[in-house]
Amino acid sequence: PAPHGLSRASWRSSDRSGVATAGGTLLVLLAIAVWLSPSPSGLGTHRQLGLPPCTLLDWYGFRCPSCGMTTAWSYLVRGQIVPALRANAGGALLAVAAFVGGPWLLCSGIRGRWIGSWPSESWTIALAVLILVTTLTQWIVRLALGW
Repeated sequence: PAPHGLSRASWRSSDRSGVATAGGTLLVLLAIAVWLSPSPSGLGTHRQLGLPPCTLLDWYGFRCPSCGMTTAWSYLVRGQIVPALRANAGGALLAVAAFVGGPWLLCSGIRGRWIGSWPSESWTIALAVLILVTTLTQWIVRLALGW
């Protein structure tokens, strides 16, 4: 079932704006990824936004699980799938989810009801677990192999 309050044929204005805002936010993040130049090193693209370097990498010399996510998004919006997966496979999956989810949420919010149907809770959890496991597995492999 859809989240409470969002299963009716017509949503309240707060429901509509919340869903549309979520979709719009994902699309803005994708637009930012287009604006950024992916770092050839596979990480550090976020520095173009004035953000600091990864603390774990800076202090201890190894990447954190999210290192390379911004770079992955930046590669993926350019259609460069292999470099995106190398930078951060979980980040690449998140970007794909944003490509699908952003327009769907924005249009559903504007329309005031779901386009298609609300994905089941088990499907949503499975996708989140897939992204998390992918991110952590790649991180552990990198640590183990000293990449």
